[in-house]
Amino acid sequence: MTDSNLLENPEALFTLGYGLYILTSRKDDRLNGQISNALMQVTDSPPRLAAAVNKDALTHDFISYSGVFTVNVLSESAPMSLIRLFGFQSGRDKDKFSQVPFEIGLTGCPIVTDHVVACMEARVETTLEGGSHTVFIGQVSSARIISTGRPMTYAYYREVLRGKTPPTAPTYRASLAERPPKKIKETSNMGKYVCDVCGWIYDPELGDPDNDVPAGTSFDDLPDDWVCPECGAGKDEFSPVE
Repeated sequence: MTDSNLLENPEALFTLGYGLYILTSRKDDRLNGQISNALMQVTDSPPRLAAAVNKDALTHDFISYSGVFTVNVLSESAPMSLIRLFGFQSGRDKDKFSQVPFEIGLTGCPIVTDHVVACMEARVETTLEGGSHTVFIGQVSSARIISTGRPMTYAYYREVLRGKTPPTAPTYRASLAERPPKKIKETSNMGKYVCDVCGWIYDPELGDPDNDVPAGTSFDDLPDDWVCPECGAGKDEFSPVE
C-alpha cells in the first residue's frame, strides 16, 4: 500500500485532466446513474473504456449485476441542478430518471438526452480491484453524438461553476482545500453552518430564498425537512462554523 505521506506534493495529482460524465446502468427494470470523472478510453481497436466506480455506489451494484454501462458526456450547458441530482443524491432514495428526459439505449441503459453532447454504450469485459473502487473495462458497442456544444471538463466544473467534490469520488480533495472546518461550539443560533457533504454554507443573514427561507432565519429555525440546496443533505449533516 502506498503511504500518502511519501507524496512530496499530492497536488501534483490534481494536474491530471478529466472530463465530467453521467455514468448510467440498469438492474432488470431499475435505472440509475451517477456523476463520474474517473473515466478514460484505454484501447482503440476495438474501442474500450475504463470507469472507476466506488463500491458503495448503487451504480456499482447495477454495473456488476448487468455487465453494461453507458457514458453520457456532459455539456458545459449542464446546470448545477443536473449535476447535484446525479452527483450528490443517491438512487436508493430518489428515482433520478423521473426528473430528466432520457431514452433507453441498445444495452438497456438510460441515455440522458438534455445537456449531453455524446453517449457511448459499453459491455463489461474485465473488472479490476482498486481498493475503494472497482475499475470496469468495457468494449464500446454503440457511440453517437447527441448535440453540439463543448464537453464539460472537471476543471470547468470546479473553476467556473465552483462545483464541489463528493467524498466518494476517486479525486476527492478533502485532505487539502475541501476539508470541512472543525466543529466549533456555537454560542449564537444565528451562526453559519457548513454542509459536511459538499461544503455549502448556510448564512442566516442571507437565508435560502430559492427555497422560501427568508433572510434572518437561524439554522435552528429551519424546517426539519429542509435540505442543502447544493447537494440535498439533511440538517443533521451540517456543522456550526465561526
